[in-house]
Amino acid sequence: MIIKFITMNGHGIYVWFSFSIVFISCAVFYLKTRKTLRKYENDFLVDLQNLPAEEKNKALGTSKVAQQILATNSKMN
Repeated sequence: MIIKFITMNGHGIYVWFSFSIVFISCAVFYLKTRKTLRKYENDFLVDLQNLPAEEKNKALGTSKVAQQILATNSKMN
């Protein structure tokens, strides 16, 4: 039964090869996107640290994204 499922009446090699290509492509796309996001988050944190305290508090008070980035970064350190 398992062999029939894997071979799919002779079409299995094409199906599994196509599935593998899609899976690998999605994994590469995910990893590249995650790497870019982390780079942008780190750049944002550097810019945020260079702001005066008054502007920094204003930015953190009005931006949910900034708060999430700051919270994520503090968990990683």
